[in-house]
Order: sequence, then C-alpha cells, then structure tokens
Amino acid sequence: MPKRILTGTVTGDKNEQTVSVSVQRSFQHPVLKKTIRKSKTYRAHDANNQFKIGDTVRIEECKPISKTKRWTVLADA
Repeated sequence: MPKRILTGTVTGDKNEQTVSVSVQRSFQHPVLKKTIRKSKTYRAHDANNQFKIGDTVRIEECKPISKTKRWTVLADA
C-alpha cells in the first residue's frame, strides 16, 4: 500500500525533533452543495529541527516513531 503524502503548515515547533502540522482539506457538502473547509493537526518527525512556525511542508506516513508521531517531514512544499 502506498504511503500518504499531505501538504500543510507548521503550527508548532516547541518539542525537540517534532513539529505540529495543520492540514486543510476542502470538500463539497453532499446535500447543501456548499464548500466546507476542515483542518486536522498531525505531529511529524523533524530530525534536524529545521522547520519553524509558518513554513509549508510535505509530510509522509511512516511507522510509529512515538506515542503520537506517525508522520515524517519530507521537505518544503
């Protein structure tokens, strides 16, 4: 099964080797036909602590690194 790759914005970088990434998705409501935006926050592994708040990054699904981390940062988007 291929690994998922998502694009989002870094919203937190306080922890060592970890960033919080907010990913927004848009979809159309099935009944009202209105465009809805939803966001979800993922915690991703940043080995070199190189990404700061506001950066746009791509994250890739990986094996569990810790209790909450299941994603790694690929690079700037």
